[in-house]
Amino acid sequence: MAERAHSDAGLDALRQRIDALDRELLALLNRRAAVAQQVGALKRRDGSAAFRPEREAQVIAGLEAANEGPLAGGAVAPIWREIMSACRALETPTRVAYLGPAGTFSELAALGYFGSSIVKVPCASIDEVFRAASAGAADFGVVPVENSTEGVVARSLDLFLHTPLVVIGETSLAVRHNLLRRRDALEGIRAVLAHPQGLAQCHGWLSEHLPQAERRPVTSNAEGARLAALDDTLAAIASARAGSEFGLYVVAPGIQDDPTNRTRFAIVAHPAQQPAPPPSGHDRTSLVVSVPNVPGAVHDMLVPLKNHGVSMTRFESRPARSGQWEYYFYIDLEGHAEEPRVAAALAELRGVCAFFKLLGAYPIDRH
Repeated sequence: MAERAHSDAGLDALRQRIDALDRELLALLNRRAAVAQQVGALKRRDGSAAFRPEREAQVIAGLEAANEGPLAGGAVAPIWREIMSACRALETPTRVAYLGPAGTFSELAALGYFGSSIVKVPCASIDEVFRAASAGAADFGVVPVENSTEGVVARSLDLFLHTPLVVIGETSLAVRHNLLRRRDALEGIRAVLAHPQGLAQCHGWLSEHLPQAERRPVTSNAEGARLAALDDTLAAIASARAGSEFGLYVVAPGIQDDPTNRTRFAIVAHPAQQPAPPPSGHDRTSLVVSVPNVPGAVHDMLVPLKNHGVSMTRFESRPARSGQWEYYFYIDLEGHAEEPRVAAALAELRGVCAFFKLLGAYPIDRH
């Protein structure tokens, strides 16, 4: 009994230390917020952008390098993103468009990149995300561009051709798909609803466990969850967050065929409203080009990259829809477009392209 009382006294003492540290942290955070307000006032006076992705990336990288534990290194980025998000909100509201409704992976990507102190602008389609950011209804858009299992998100790539938006950042999200339903059972499921990419990423599991169920594509996984909440015979493939949002059971967790399944999202903005990020030291450059339909044209397009020692990390083709068997090529390069070797390669590349559009140069997601 005495030993138990001693243990409780020790626990109480530790809790008191934590409470005191929490108050110290709160005081420091408010001091940081006050300085952020001063920064915001200077930015408004100078007409500078409130959000600078390269600056936030550098801050987080520096803190991760300085971290000596026991706080896990992977915990630093999400903690400071929330701190910076709350401080940024004191400067100006940040409106972020993404594929909705609530509970989509696009929403999770937006919150993970910008923090939760944002004005959410959920959209019914990827097209609407581009329209919102182009028209000024949102400051930024978050759009999926590729998945580690299913490859590129074709609609996002096509829209880069027809809008003025540029990429100012990226984020990568581990995608864990769950089968959601109003009833906690697999029996009686008539149809499974999800975005076409979600259905494709769970093809093997669905074939084995629900071979008779219709696979019904919808505009987003969260929209599938919303519809499944209205009908006992429907199930949805979506995030656990979507399940909580619509009051659904997780009938089967983690049903994606690839356990390492990830989706990469681009952060897009109008160049007239958001300046291009300067080099941060860990950058990617994205562009879309086309070349004349003549022998050796694709080879000639790649030669400038080799000559200037620029590595290509992605090369995708999309039909130009001209009826002439012509293609657009989407390319990701290591490095920033303003770095001398990358700039030289791009200048030379322009000379052999029939079409050239720089989509953006931005800090890479190192998490």
